Amino acid sequence: MCETKNSHTLSDYQTGLEFAKQQDQKDILAPYRHRFHIPRDQSGNELVYLCGNSLGLQPKSTKEYINQELEDWANLGVEGHHEAMHPWLPYHEFLTENMAKVVGAKPIEVVVMNTLTANLHFMMVSFYKPTTTRYKILIEADAFPSDKYAVESQLRHHGFDDKNGLILWKPREELYHYEDLEAIMAQQGDAIALILIGNTNYYTGQFFDMKRITQLGHSYGCKVGFDCAHGAGNVQLNLHDSGTDFAVWCTYKYLNSGPGNLAGAFVHERHAFDKNINRFTGWWSHNKQTRFNMRQEFDVLPGAEGWQLSNPPILAMAAIRASLDIYAEVGMESLTAKSKKLTGYFEFLLKQLGDDAIRIITPENPDERGCQLSIQVKNTDKTLFDKLTASGVIADWREPDVIRCAPVPLYNSFEDVYKMVEKLAHL
Repeated sequence: MCETKNSHTLSDYQTGLEFAKQQDQKDILAPYRHRFHIPRDQSGNELVYLCGNSLGLQPKSTKEYINQELEDWANLGVEGHHEAMHPWLPYHEFLTENMAKVVGAKPIEVVVMNTLTANLHFMMVSFYKPTTTRYKILIEADAFPSDKYAVESQLRHHGFDDKNGLILWKPREELYHYEDLEAIMAQQGDAIALILIGNTNYYTGQFFDMKRITQLGHSYGCKVGFDCAHGAGNVQLNLHDSGTDFAVWCTYKYLNSGPGNLAGAFVHERHAFDKNINRFTGWWSHNKQTRFNMRQEFDVLPGAEGWQLSNPPILAMAAIRASLDIYAEVGMESLTAKSKKLTGYFEFLLKQLGDDAIRIITPENPDERGCQLSIQVKNTDKTLFDKLTASGVIADWREPDVIRCAPVPLYNSFEDVYKMVEKLAHL
């Protein structure tokens, strides 16, 4: 896909621990590291945690936010729905504005609900509308497995063969190229009902041009959606401007909400007031003014809220609110600016190793990636990764030979990155 030139220069960086410490001293986001719990080893030393692409670290404020809801529950019981410090009845609304800013959307387009793959299925109920001649679904060949499982099950549910109905956009080596996608669409676009892409590929960290893909899909009459699990809180998604029909994402990676927590969903504003869109419904997607009359005919809410089913889990949402409040302070522009610098430094140090056995498979262009670098280590197995873990680096292994590392700008430092590469060099 690398069709644009690298817009950064590695000559801005230097080797040596002193340079890393100097960069940390200059970093205006450095104080935010102290607002997170950094895991430690048995001796009490901080680990080098580069796994925010799998599970983000816990904000120290999370316990306070959850405890407030526990206290209100203890003291108020059911009255907490109206009288809690943050009333439970509209609690999901307290997340909407900040989440919309994170993903580049309008508040009416965003809701926090359910979990990632559940939301994906709910979106496909509405936006995958197959016919006998247009029923195929296009995904990237190395999509995250749950996405592939989900779309295969949707094909079967509608009575189609899940192999014949699935079209794979294949990479060249590891990276995907738009001209290959365009060729697929030219050949089969009239048969494709839905394009569903992981906007930031979990394996390589490649960040796709969502607007370009959406415009391509729409030009052939396809619906377009994105799984933004590895993009939300990592890159500037600009979902509204992308024009995509829908998107889904989790909150436990870069958004630091805790293991298995709730997910987000986006439905573009142009669908907001279309009450004829097929969907699964429940009482939380019903008109708020008449919801508790209990015997009213269903009246769907406008916007993304109209895809909700049940009243939300407040304790889980309290953890999301704690993290989103931090994001609101920092802003995605500042986060991505540091991310590009920090990841660029990581790239520089890895290249300084001069080891032909180590190759970065993530795009070099910082506009085509987030903070994750995927490092391919040739002629080795998971033993190397296990040694890296034992040395105090928490990263992520993906078969057959890739170590995924994500220096998260909210809590990772330049010194973290320096230490990781130093440890890798001596294994």
